[in-house]
Amino acid sequence: MRPTKKAPHVTVELVREVHRARGDEIRARLAEFEAVWRHGSEARLWEELVFCIFTAGASARMGLRSIEAVRPLLLKGTQQQIAEALRGVHRYPRERARYIVETRDHLQRLCGLRLRERLSAFAEAEARRDWLARDRAIKGLGYKEASHFLRNIGFRGYAILDKHILRSLAELGCIETATPPTTRARYLTIEDALRRFADDIGIDFDELDLVLWSMKTGEVLK
Repeated sequence: MRPTKKAPHVTVELVREVHRARGDEIRARLAEFEAVWRHGSEARLWEELVFCIFTAGASARMGLRSIEAVRPLLLKGTQQQIAEALRGVHRYPRERARYIVETRDHLQRLCGLRLRERLSAFAEAEARRDWLARDRAIKGLGYKEASHFLRNIGFRGYAILDKHILRSLAELGCIETATPPTTRARYLTIEDALRRFADDIGIDFDELDLVLWSMKTGEVLK
């Protein structure tokens, strides 16, 4: 087995260097996310929400593989069918299948699974994310994955505070510890630290999130 390449220690100089090198790629990726909101179907928005349910406690790669496995089942599949399709693909096939079906049923009752209409109804960005993260009938989403979903469908200004971003911020001295936030208040505090850092070094907030993530993972994924 080949050894895993260790991610570099994050410094301000390296952040600027990576942003210069990958800026076009990152801006193209953000444009792809925005196109999902402008042109994607309601089924596509639901798929993006399911992807983020899959990535919680897992990885983006596992989320992508899981979506490929269950795509034909997303709108009508039973919990058992989805669980079977996820077996050997996701580390929590039964739990994630339950999350998907329970969330789908809830959103069908609430808004007919018309996520664009529901999300557009919020006048404030924080209220939009609060709904996703705090509605107990939406399973598997905390503030990180609610932010992830909103970013992936084109909304700006939400930080995805996963382990890679937290480690980067700790290495930069923006926060004292890379321990994941467990409360809304702590999440917002760290998000504000990232926003201040972005302002200080003159890099767009949403681009910076992807810069830091790519520095730890080696790629610009979703």
